[in-house]
Amino acid sequence: MASKDRTLRAVQVRSAIGAKPKHIGTLRSLGLGRIGKENTLPDRPEIRGMLRHVSHLVKFEDLTAKAAKGKTASAKASTAKASTVKASPDAGSKATSSKAAPAKSSASKTSTTKKTASTAKKTAAAKKSGTTEKTAS
Repeated sequence: MASKDRTLRAVQVRSAIGAKPKHIGTLRSLGLGRIGKENTLPDRPEIRGMLRHVSHLVKFEDLTAKAAKGKTASAKASTAKASTVKASPDAGSKATSSKAAPAKSSASKTSTTKKTASTAKKTAAAKKSGTTEKTAS
């Protein structure tokens, strides 16, 4: 399935706090334990099984496949440099303006929510003071 010279790099990306004890033990056996800690491991079925077991806590990549892609990608990149097309600046500004529009609408909703909350407090205070006067008289 996997040859001896293949390696995997595992990086812990989420905390093990609140994880099952089995998952914490699996992280330790992989040589991990803290967020951001990484370890290079041999590509074997049992290692892949452990990584699959804690896949919600770690990310991993195949280093040998990445090295092979790097060699072929550099050869392709040198031939593709002449045919590279730059993206137009208009495309970036459209994406920025569409993100700004929802922010404005949510701000106006927030301000109306604040007004409603203050109005509700005033109404509650008026009812309370009105109820107090009725019971006192």
